[in-house]
Amino acid sequence: MASDYALKVPAELESALRLKTVQYFITKRPWLDLYGVNVRPVAPFGSSSRQPFVDPALIHRCLPDELLFEVFARMTPFDLGRASCVCRKWRYTIRNPVFWRGACLKAWQLSGVVENYKFLHHMYDGSWRKMWLLRPRIRTDGLYVSRNTYIRAGVAEWKITNPVHLVCYFRYIRFFPSGRFLYKNSSQKIKDVAKCMNFRASKADCIFGGHYTLSDDKVEAAVLYPGARPTVLRIRMRLRGTSTGANNRMDLLTLVTSGMNNNEVSDPEEDILGIVERWRDDETHNPDVPAVSHKRGLTPFIFVPFDQVETSELNLPVEKMDYFLPG
Repeated sequence: MASDYALKVPAELESALRLKTVQYFITKRPWLDLYGVNVRPVAPFGSSSRQPFVDPALIHRCLPDELLFEVFARMTPFDLGRASCVCRKWRYTIRNPVFWRGACLKAWQLSGVVENYKFLHHMYDGSWRKMWLLRPRIRTDGLYVSRNTYIRAGVAEWKITNPVHLVCYFRYIRFFPSGRFLYKNSSQKIKDVAKCMNFRASKADCIFGGHYTLSDDKVEAAVLYPGARPTVLRIRMRLRGTSTGANNRMDLLTLVTSGMNNNEVSDPEEDILGIVERWRDDETHNPDVPAVSHKRGLTPFIFVPFDQVETSELNLPVEKMDYFLPG
């Protein structure tokens, strides 16, 4: 398919550019010469190569490049990564910056368009795909889960045995690109919690909403527990990944609960983080609710996509998985 831009290139430069381009489209595999097979890669979508080529793949002969482009434009970035492993043509087509620009602007919409373009050119050489892979990013297509366990002593029976119980509970966080998140602390399994982690959840589900900010790889969040004695939960985390662009782990750095005055919060939907972001860890505005910096239950969060909540190993009971190593 010819380029949309008609460039006037001198004949000498055109021949030189053509020779330079050919080396990227001709793959030399000497071991295949034994079979008398001439291997030639598929020309990528939008290639400037003018040599006629018939694509042997049935899907490429039946599906025009324009429709293939529209299909890729409606995929998520993670589906694009899987599709790029199908064949060489799809890999070259998916490298089009159009597919990655929208995903980047949505993922970092809190930074603003202007700030994102500054990051793009100063740190990622103008490549949206490189920015998507290397810049720390909070994932919104699943839940961050922290599995915590502790041992509780049971009641002695006939003063002969002293049983102990292994208690397991989870911290669930679901982030949204708008800067809001949902938090739930429960002993329920992830396959049951994922169904109600939305803003339409009832009060009986004990799901609380808050706000967060992302600065480099540091995440700061705050959520309010309403009631007669309002309590704010302040969370500081560090984002990381087990592979490039994964962003599937969050280390829990600090977890602090503090009291708030009733006059400070008029609406539960108010930005609580903007109120408490300058508070000290030992600061509280309600003498009945002291500030507590928790030292237990700080297991790192792991990310579970929505399409894996039913099969996740976090659904296993305690008797089958007494300890979980996040990695």
